[in-house]
Amino acid sequence: MTIRAGSRLGRLLHQGVFCVTAEVVPPRSSDPADVTAQARGLVGYVDAVNVTDNPTASAHMSSVAAAAFVTAAGVEPVLQLTVRDRNRLALTADLLGAWALGARNLLCLSGDPPVVGDHPDARAVLDLSVIELIGLAAGLRAEGTLLSCARIESPPRYLIGVAEAPLTPRYAFDRLERKADAGADFVQTQIVFDVDAFEEWAAEAHSRGIFERMSVLAGVAVARGAKGARFMRDHIPGVLVPDRVIDLLDDAGPDGDAEGIRLTVEVVAKLKRVGGIAGIHVISLGHMDPVRKVIEASGLLPRPAGVR
Repeated sequence: MTIRAGSRLGRLLHQGVFCVTAEVVPPRSSDPADVTAQARGLVGYVDAVNVTDNPTASAHMSSVAAAAFVTAAGVEPVLQLTVRDRNRLALTADLLGAWALGARNLLCLSGDPPVVGDHPDARAVLDLSVIELIGLAAGLRAEGTLLSCARIESPPRYLIGVAEAPLTPRYAFDRLERKADAGADFVQTQIVFDVDAFEEWAAEAHSRGIFERMSVLAGVAVARGAKGARFMRDHIPGVLVPDRVIDLLDDAGPDGDAEGIRLTVEVVAKLKRVGGIAGIHVISLGHMDPVRKVIEASGLLPRPAGVR
């Protein structure tokens, strides 16, 4: 895969390093202390960290502002931008502004529908599709041009990422292939518990040349008990939780946290053996300590330093 951007994460992926990303959630506050604390807690554990953009369609501190605090804390941010909340003018402005503030990676998202969030009467903008947002970022990177065809000076050169839920029923590769065609460099997947099912997807992805065109980071998360695992299975699209996992968490009882970490480490070990997987994306589900424990127990420390 050719890396066309100037990010540290991009250089690591190009060198074939098994990468680790995680996430921070900007607060529902104007006080940056929380996002700074989250980022500092991940220094040395990850190669980059997603900065979420109004997750679950609920109002939070701007991801652009939070990405600046993440950078200041010593972690390279992956700026999330949803097309749900911005028209093309606002998306362009945020791409330019975030680059000026230190962001070098971008994750292009549709965003959850407003009806599931804390402002259910909000109107989704959806001026651009995700694929058009990828095209906007890729056009800036390659040609320095806006969607209006105007040329700008000092254009941003983001490493461009997308999200994907490969284990959804009746999954089709067409949309992911269109994202790659538009200029996406990497993909972070939905949470993986069923590695056998994910490996079947990966085999088909290989046959279609996806792994030659994009770096694939598999999503993982700690289910802190059987109740949480059932919730993910029943309510998060594209998350398959095998009965074995739920049974083990049930049997663990009050030790569910430790068992959840053990099971996630087991998943990571299996994912590392899936040919072509470029790394993992550890989803915190609101709890930072399990993220660090999974990374430690999976033998993924120390992270590479001094990459140029």
